[in-house]
Amino acid sequence: MAEYAELHAHTNYSFKEGASFPDEMALRAVELGYRALAITDHDNLVGAMEYAQAAKGIDLHAITGAEVTLEDRGHLTLLASTQQGYSNLCRLISFAHVLNDHLKPGLDIALLAGHATGLILLTGCANGPVPRLLMEGKRDKARATFLQYQEWFGPGNVYLELQQNLVYGDTERIKRLAEFGHELGVPLVATNNVHFHVRERHRLQDALVAIRHNKSLEEVRHQLRPNTEAYLKSPGEMAELFRELPEAISNTVVLAERCEFNLTSGLSYRFPGYPVPEGYNPLSYLERLCREAAVRRYGTITDEVEARLQKELRLIDRHELAGFFLIYREIIQIAHDVQADLGLVEPETPIEASPPGRGRGSSVAMLVGYLIGLSHIDPLCYNLSLERFLPDENMPNVPDIDLDFPRNIREELIKRVHARYGWDHAALTGMISTYKLKGAVRDLGKALGLPSDEVDKLAKRSEHAPATELQSEMEA
Repeated sequence: MAEYAELHAHTNYSFKEGASFPDEMALRAVELGYRALAITDHDNLVGAMEYAQAAKGIDLHAITGAEVTLEDRGHLTLLASTQQGYSNLCRLISFAHVLNDHLKPGLDIALLAGHATGLILLTGCANGPVPRLLMEGKRDKARATFLQYQEWFGPGNVYLELQQNLVYGDTERIKRLAEFGHELGVPLVATNNVHFHVRERHRLQDALVAIRHNKSLEEVRHQLRPNTEAYLKSPGEMAELFRELPEAISNTVVLAERCEFNLTSGLSYRFPGYPVPEGYNPLSYLERLCREAAVRRYGTITDEVEARLQKELRLIDRHELAGFFLIYREIIQIAHDVQADLGLVEPETPIEASPPGRGRGSSVAMLVGYLIGLSHIDPLCYNLSLERFLPDENMPNVPDIDLDFPRNIREELIKRVHARYGWDHAALTGMISTYKLKGAVRDLGKALGLPSDEVDKLAKRSEHAPATELQSEMEA
């Protein structure tokens, strides 16, 4: 039986294009006998951790990657082989979004030069610069482009990507790429540009494309995939498609083995440090701030306060969290300054006397947090336990501190935090919106070209019904 690793696959996180969930892709891969599979969603890593966790439980090697869009709308496939490669991939995707329209990301290809370490480059689908130039008859320019990739990534880290989706032009493109590869002495690798885990999902993929363009299937027929071949094929099917180029199949396994980075275990997160005044380290400076605040809050440092403070500082030192808390205090100070500028608090009011935010969850058990303004709740008054937030043993996860700020300061606070840390060190996070039945009925109804008044009636009838009743609602 042939061995093969799919190195170019999209999930539903290739928004309104991929038609399978990460766990569906992982499970199907194992059913087909895969040992490794790369998820390469368009211009994002949104589903990377979800996929890595799904693969971990079923002994599938999860390769992290992305298909990035260049400023000229060309595509390249990038795979992370090391932790540094993952870091570089994150940065490149960020650049593509931040330096262009966030709804239409595009990467300046020159940025690859400084962010190639730990990455493996595949030359992409039919939209890749090298395949496109070869098909346009611009062989010298294709050669120069490929050699530039090799200079940036290293000769052994650039592969010519071949795709046979049984679409007109694929066979000729493969022929030209193979000749080009043999002429330059560079490796070939086969991929299938997967967009759904089983063939039947092509109907959903077509509908998603129509929804993306806010049109009916009839109106976008020229933008749909020309056939149903973009499903996760078995190793045997892929070997048959590339029977005249077996090295393109065997190279997928070689390349997969080189991609050692695993998102679930390879991040080795280090807590941040913090610049402190001369004569202090982060821990001693944090202690000074806490002691000064304790005197203001309690009048004096009692035995109870001293004991709790010493315990917390010992644990903070053990887990190397002093810089972490000092960064939070700086953000709280920025929020306090915003309040003062808006006339909501007197500038000289100590932060701990009127915290600008409200802490939630297990972090409110920290006396240190109370003294630096992370929380408005005195943990000594309520005898709150530290164990959940700051355990005495090894800490399994990065601490999570939820801090809510009032609406009237949020906009200005966000601006100042970004100004303080820079766009590349401060980010807004967003939730992924998913369909409820009513919305799905409306969008799919439009994609299918059904009469809008009938779709509206069905959507209203489905509003409070589970999805399992949709068929009976439609029949009615």
